[in-house]
Amino acid sequence: QVQLVESGGGWVRPGGSLRLSCAASGDLFSVNAMGWYRQVPGKQRELVASMHTSGAPNYAHFAAGRFTVSRDKAKNMAYLQMQSLNSEDTGVYHCHFADPYGEYWGQGTQVTVSS
Repeated sequence: QVQLVESGGGWVRPGGSLRLSCAASGDLFSVNAMGWYRQVPGKQRELVASMHTSGAPNYAHFAAGRFTVSRDKAKNMAYLQMQSLNSEDTGVYHCHFADPYGEYWGQGTQVTVSS
C-alpha cells in the first residue's frame, strides 16, 4: 500500500506560481509511475503530468511549458511546479502513484486562480 498526501495549494492571482508537494509513504519499492491529475469544476479528472521511471515526463497540452513535474525518491516526495497560472487552472490537484499491484491517490489540494 502507498499513502499520498498533497500540500501547497491555495489562492494565487493570474500569472502567479505555486508549487504542489506530494508526500509518499508505505511500500514504495515497486512504484514505477507517478503523476498529477486535476479535477476542474464541470469536467472529469484529467491528467496534468506524469513520469515513469524509465522515461521523460509527459505533460498535458495545457501544462507543457508552464508546469514541471519532479520526484525526489530519497525524500519520498513528488512535486508539481506551476507557473503562469490562469483561471482555467482552478481545481483540485491530486497526486497519483502506480505500481504493479495498484493505483494510489491522494486526497487532493485546492488551487484557486483569481484576481
